Amino acid sequence: MRTKRMTAEQGRRCGISRFPNFHCTGSIKGMKKLYYGNDALLVRCGQYVYNVTSEPSIYNQATI
Repeated sequence: MRTKRMTAEQGRRCGISRFPNFHCTGSIKGMKKLYYGNDALLVRCGQYVYNVTSEPSIYNQATI
């Protein structure tokens, strides 16, 4: 699965700040391997990457 992107405005509208996140300089591959699992749905919004696995509709709204 890919990491999708979302604008800051879209993120505010869907309340993305309530999800677990890490800074974009971190390793996506490492976070999936160590913490979230390979099937995690990740969305980059601003300078953070959010794990939105609990709400796949947010992942589907994001652009590639």
